[in-house]
Amino acid sequence: MVKTRGERLRIAREQRFPSARQAAKTIGLPPATYGAHERAETAGGRDYGPNEAKKYARRFGVTPEWLLTGYGPGPGDTAFDAEQQEPAEPNVSVVGYVGAGSEAHFYEVAQGDLDEVEPPRDANEDTVAVEIRGNSLGAIFNRWLVFYDDVRRPVTADLIGELCVVGLQDGRVLIKLMQRGKGEGLFNLISETESPIRDVAIEWAAKVKSMARRGRG
Repeated sequence: MVKTRGERLRIAREQRFPSARQAAKTIGLPPATYGAHERAETAGGRDYGPNEAKKYARRFGVTPEWLLTGYGPGPGDTAFDAEQQEPAEPNVSVVGYVGAGSEAHFYEVAQGDLDEVEPPRDANEDTVAVEIRGNSLGAIFNRWLVFYDDVRRPVTADLIGELCVVGLQDGRVLIKLMQRGKGEGLFNLISETESPIRDVAIEWAAKVKSMARRGRG
């Protein structure tokens, strides 16, 4: 029997990921945190509990019980029925950041995906996320994730009165409450922390699906 939880975690991880850093990124954990778990029950390590074991088991194709205790089917054991495991959910791409500054809610959207995070429960194949950095939605939301997927281009009436991720014609991407503007095809964008942006044309918009603190388990 493999002696420590950290050793079992490493063995399971190596079946799916060649490096601990790659596994940590896929799972959405800081590499230092995950690395400490692979050293659990040794000097400089940090033990993990049942919640972490369930998360790792889903990703690495083992049972939480094996990770925690060493008993039961482990990696490569034909007695282990992978179909009984909760299927691993695809990660959600982080496609931009909310920046702070005189015009908050501004995203610097890079070419390609910036990161990957665990999906919300109602995610689908189109769901993506942006990360709030600074106080653009209020201080408590620093480092929170905003998830969305159903992008409307052009904007549809059902988004009026909803908190949306909004793309403007000048390239800015904002998080705002949408209201009708004075003219045809124009909208007011409302925020609790800033003055309204009135009568602007919107290239696309998507209702905020959910929000979550970064690093949730």
